[in-house]
Amino acid sequence: MHYVPRILVTGGAGFIGSFLCERLLETGAEVLCVDNFFTGRRSNVAHLMENPRFEIMRHDVTFPLFVEVDQIYNMACPASPIHYQFDPVQTTKTSVHGAINMLGLAKRTKAKILQASTSEVYGDPDVHPQQEEYWGNVNPIGIRSCYDEGKRCAETLFFDYHRQHDVKIKVARIFNTYGPRMHPNDGRVVSNFIVQALRGDDITLYGDGQQTRSFCYVSDLVDGLIRLMNSDDDVTGPINLGNPGEFSMLQLAEKVLELTGSSSKIVHKPLPQDDPRKRRPDITRAKEVLEWAPTVKLEDGLRPTIEYFTAEISQLAS
Repeated sequence: MHYVPRILVTGGAGFIGSFLCERLLETGAEVLCVDNFFTGRRSNVAHLMENPRFEIMRHDVTFPLFVEVDQIYNMACPASPIHYQFDPVQTTKTSVHGAINMLGLAKRTKAKILQASTSEVYGDPDVHPQQEEYWGNVNPIGIRSCYDEGKRCAETLFFDYHRQHDVKIKVARIFNTYGPRMHPNDGRVVSNFIVQALRGDDITLYGDGQQTRSFCYVSDLVDGLIRLMNSDDDVTGPINLGNPGEFSMLQLAEKVLELTGSSSKIVHKPLPQDDPRKRRPDITRAKEVLEWAPTVKLEDGLRPTIEYFTAEISQLAS
């Protein structure tokens, strides 16, 4: 009989999680999508409901989960400043208690487990581009710390469970990712700019617009996550997953205006607290170990993202 792996995706109704569920189903796996729908949306996975190998469960990872699985992708956590600062205590709990509960499940079922960590563990980096060896420059008491420190603590727990209990772990440090199914109100720069341009509102640039980010299209990122999960057991990470192509916020705003044909004006506002000036992954390790590198150019990824938001906005208007 052909063996079908059973894979748990926490945060599976979220932006990245939903694409991951979709891709895993294409490989023939059984997928259990767990989400508490704080930022995840049923509409993101509605098209998967017909698939007999797909199951969805409403559950909060801050509580233990008792299921039988072979692999766990721990994606659960609000990932945009607006959402994670809304209830900072719950954000930290999701990262820390969530990691403990999922690691406990992995220990019991002997499942391989992947942690969706973040480039935020590097804080406002003094080193550029950021390599995995860099310990970061994080403000532990700032308004973003609930997310940054929560994810840093989750990484600690993963490596301690690995050393202490031989749990098979993978840690991915995810850099800025964009694509369809982003939350229109998540306050992230790509969705912000697109929604403002489509509505004809002013495009808000913080500071002088010279701060940089690197944007990875969601399909590239999902490919990297699956490659990491399926790598040899001695590959624990952390491994940076992101697009090393670096763009200033001003360049991004101009590209969005060009692709949407919008007549929105660009306006400047003061820079938020602890907002990193630069962010770019060094993906040497991902290239060597996973033979992974992003292939989707910014312009090619922005087009379907703009199409998605155009449909979202017209639905809201109707």
